[in-house]
Amino acid sequence: MNKITILIHCNDRPNIIASVTNFIAHQNGNIVYIDQHVDREQNIFFMRLESEFGSKSFSTEAFKEAFKDVLADKFDMKWRIYSSEKKPKMALFISKYDHCLYDLLGRYNSGELNLEIPFIISNHNDLKSIADNFKIPFFHVPVTKDTKNEAENEQLRLLEEHGIDFIVLARYMQIVSPKLINKYDNKI
Repeated sequence: MNKITILIHCNDRPNIIASVTNFIAHQNGNIVYIDQHVDREQNIFFMRLESEFGSKSFSTEAFKEAFKDVLADKFDMKWRIYSSEKKPKMALFISKYDHCLYDLLGRYNSGELNLEIPFIISNHNDLKSIADNFKIPFFHVPVTKDTKNEAENEQLRLLEEHGIDFIVLARYMQIVSPKLINKYDNKI
């Protein structure tokens, strides 16, 4: 079974949901999860859709090309498609609070999250033992007013070295600068 997740945002207008769901049906897909929201102030439509395809001939690349040609261009969508064939790599940024970290690691450990966690970064050593218990590498990268630039350079180096796809700030108590945000635009 091939499973894909589609993330969409674009200007809101009629027929987006019907067009996307009909497209999935015409591709012989089964929608297993769909969520949408419209930001009325900005007139932006957001959708997250998960779909399964049972055909052995299903190709994620062919699906992406058809999606672009049939829907994305028509609605001027910004979109991404993720396949369950590849587990995305998530970096966790933490500080001293452990409740979000425990929640995420518990879900990860149970198999609820279809992803990899190559490492955890923290600006404090307080939660290293939790990372050790879950056998996830832990990097202590202290951040002060005087070392913020060097710390972010080290964070970026680690993110690149491990091929990180996105970052979760699990109660990371630092302001993330544009340097990091621009490198991981819409992925934090």
